[in-house]
Amino acid sequence: MAEVKKISLEHTELLRFITAGSVDDGKSTLIGRLLHDSKSIFEDQLSAIAQTSQKRGMKDVDLSLLTDGLQAEREQGITIDVAYRYFATPKRKFIIADTPGHEQYTRNMVTGASTANLAIILIDARKGVLTQSRRHAYLASLVGIPHLVVAVNKMDLVDYSQEVLEKIQHDFSIFADKLGLKNIAYIPMSALNGDMVVERGDRLPWYEGITLMNLLENVSIEHDINLEDFRFPVQLVCRPQTEELHDFRGYMGRIESGYINVGDAITVLPSRLTSHVKEIVTYDGFLTHAVAPQSVTLTIEDHLDISRGDMLVKSDRLPRVTKEFTAILCWLSERALDPKRKYLIKHSTRIVKALVKQIDYRVDVNTLNHETVNTLKMNDIGKVKLNVQQDLVCDDYQSNHATGSFIVIDEASNNTVAAGMICPIKD
Repeated sequence: MAEVKKISLEHTELLRFITAGSVDDGKSTLIGRLLHDSKSIFEDQLSAIAQTSQKRGMKDVDLSLLTDGLQAEREQGITIDVAYRYFATPKRKFIIADTPGHEQYTRNMVTGASTANLAIILIDARKGVLTQSRRHAYLASLVGIPHLVVAVNKMDLVDYSQEVLEKIQHDFSIFADKLGLKNIAYIPMSALNGDMVVERGDRLPWYEGITLMNLLENVSIEHDINLEDFRFPVQLVCRPQTEELHDFRGYMGRIESGYINVGDAITVLPSRLTSHVKEIVTYDGFLTHAVAPQSVTLTIEDHLDISRGDMLVKSDRLPRVTKEFTAILCWLSERALDPKRKYLIKHSTRIVKALVKQIDYRVDVNTLNHETVNTLKMNDIGKVKLNVQQDLVCDDYQSNHATGSFIVIDEASNNTVAAGMICPIKD
């Protein structure tokens, strides 16, 4: 078995990123190249894809097979579902989501992008910016991915032309400006040959920027989480039935955003009861300070009625508490949205019944035009007004992904039918 780098991961940072683009732009090949050139695959894996490549009549190993894990995908030569892969370097750990390029799998791209810190949009150097390139740029902006890389792939097929990169950069930036996307990195590369992926190669001497791997290892993600607004959805009320801890009552959960100190004034929502933090407890002991995304147990100074689904927040930074809000819905189900039916909404740790009061419009993700519709079908994205049966504690999605997002569940089948992003009040 080939030797794989032995890396200490105890203190390395995790970066989640997706690859997206039009069909056959080379997304799976790019990920295969990242895994191969960073020595993150074993010899038996390489041997297996080499055999598959040989069966297809290929002279070289098809690195895209490292991510196209489903047999049906391998037979068709396309990526159908989101393929997740993990690898690491001495600087950082990575989770990759290779998302589908076909238009009918838009919902899968939204799923893969929902937790990503960075998106890589691949563009075939021969074809330039296509409709699907714009579609994925829009989806990346919609779910609020903080960092965007435009990887101009297959530069080997255009003689590594600088003019080709400049034209694609010009065309893409016009569309990106409409979406408000900023600080986009443009990298020319050949995933097939490895140029500018992990190693620079010697065929792009005119390009003075960094390689893709260099960017992935060094892009700053420490500000991707909202550290201003403390949000702590209660997952479990901890009351140990032991003699030593008979009077202990702790509230367990994950800090979704912000930070908390012992002694801070907190408000329990939606009840609006107030108290102060007494202790911050973890598996390793007591803390004086905790920050997102730590999982902790909080105790408070007063005995209050708090249960799963409630949210603890700092008293000086309160979020919205409402039964009505506007949201962008990405419809995931084959069964269309029925405005006459009740659905369940899972928001943080709370589940409530909901009705779609109004469908404002559906977005044509190719043109960004708004269309009047009376339903949403699979892969549709639309703006809706929702009424919920109980108060939800929420922020708008752009300011806080954790408390600005939710999923919609079919009450009868218990299937997830949509993903939602809460709009600001002014919208």
